[in-house]
Amino acid sequence: MAVMLIAFAAAGARILQLAIFEKDFLQGHGDARSVRTERINVHRGIIEDRNGNPLAVSSPVVSFWADPGEVMAGTREQRAALATALGVSLATFDDGMTRNLQRSFVYVRRQMAPPEAAHIQALKTPGIYTQKEYHRYYPAGEVAAHFVGITDIDDAGQEGIELSFDKWLAGTPGRKQVLKNLYGDVVRDVKPLLDARPGRNMNVSLDLRMQYLAYRELKSAIRHHGAESGSVVILDVTNGQVLAMVNQPSYNPNNRSVMEPATLRNRAVTDVFEPGSTVKPFTVAVALESGGFTADSVIDTNPGFVRVAGKVIRDPSNRGAMDLGSIVAHSSQVGISKLALSIDEFDVWRMFHEVGFGQAPGTGFPGESSGYLPNYRKWKDIDRVTLAYGYGLNVTPLQLASAYLTIASGGIRRQVSMLDTADHEGERVMSERVAAQIRAMLRRVVTEGTGKRAAIDAYAVAGKTGTVRKIGKDGYEDTHHLTFFAGMTPAKEPRLVGLVLINDPEGESSGGGTIAAPLFSRVMEGALRLLYVPPQTGGAA
Repeated sequence: MAVMLIAFAAAGARILQLAIFEKDFLQGHGDARSVRTERINVHRGIIEDRNGNPLAVSSPVVSFWADPGEVMAGTREQRAALATALGVSLATFDDGMTRNLQRSFVYVRRQMAPPEAAHIQALKTPGIYTQKEYHRYYPAGEVAAHFVGITDIDDAGQEGIELSFDKWLAGTPGRKQVLKNLYGDVVRDVKPLLDARPGRNMNVSLDLRMQYLAYRELKSAIRHHGAESGSVVILDVTNGQVLAMVNQPSYNPNNRSVMEPATLRNRAVTDVFEPGSTVKPFTVAVALESGGFTADSVIDTNPGFVRVAGKVIRDPSNRGAMDLGSIVAHSSQVGISKLALSIDEFDVWRMFHEVGFGQAPGTGFPGESSGYLPNYRKWKDIDRVTLAYGYGLNVTPLQLASAYLTIASGGIRRQVSMLDTADHEGERVMSERVAAQIRAMLRRVVTEGTGKRAAIDAYAVAGKTGTVRKIGKDGYEDTHHLTFFAGMTPAKEPRLVGLVLINDPEGESSGGGTIAAPLFSRVMEGALRLLYVPPQTGGAA
């Protein structure tokens, strides 16, 4: 009994020693083997269109990582079962682990769907651990790809809205202490270290219905005309919001195995071109604002050509005396050239600058181009003339659409926005009287001039065609063109502004009036009906 009492006393003393004097030492060693700090991944915010339709959502996935030393310490059978589940040979798997023995963290497989990951988790392979992540899914696929953009495998924005508003959408990951067992499974949470904050949702200006409509029509037109690429932009006149923005070629953000880098950029905001005849209305606006001309002022275009600094500028035929509206309606190069030489070149430059040429639109979209607007201290006559009819400067499709938005808004330049926010104020850069006169001239383009095929049944259209030769290695090429149509509807009180650009269509008929104008008509007619804009009395007449 004495021996037993002594043994119990010794055991009690040892327990007391461990519980009091060596508690911190033992607890530390225990925690080092079982307590881990884990990252709490958070999902990105949902991107929705103006009507609440999802454009980008996050779904939970499972990623597997390994400690190569622990993995290779396991049995060959365990590694073989894992390699089979991963779809690789055992030799390949072992080689990967061996090359990374000095590291304690190596990804084995990223972003597997939970049902697929469950089979691998059930193997309980030593040294294999799981990590909860999120995978971005885009319900609209290629239709809204250029606008919405994509994220990388780590869920960071790479293109489009995903990149420009990455901080808003991304959220803040948290951290927590957890207790893990021998197989790396979490037994219980110990305590939170940093609260996780999911990303915030975002409503963009896009109308997905209109986006589908514009994308379908553009893709069909590109295929029909054998064109290289194309863009369509639709703006809301009341607030400057982008209702649709599509490009061809596009890509499927949900299938990155066939993704080509050349298709990723949003051509509507990054690619520049010479706008050609679509800037003639702004040159005419300068003449009207000067007070020296009226809408009925006549320019003599006889004999159908004019020589400026040794360069001969021609019309397709001798149109004789033309008023300013006829010059715009029939896109007379001679008429606009003579007009340009009759007004102050700095006033023309100022008007172009005030409607947004040579400046970034300010949407915050990644890669947004400011284009190019020349500004000479002393202008040569040929520079004055070519600028007046759209050569020598570069604009993006969005910039040109924004400029026409100014005409449609009664001379007020509104800030273009890709978010569901409104800018009803804007800045006046053209008198309301002149803007109304320009709209009337653009109406004549559709009723009697080069843009007849842009007409819409039951809605009046005002707009301008444009066709420019592309620049090649040896200068302007005669067989490669850019064709476009920029306009607004309904003409008297516009609700929508649209821009259609078709790059290098095949065939002899490559003008804006024959290729871009019909596409404008189809897209804008559908858009007006989607917005329940009532038909006008007299329709397209």
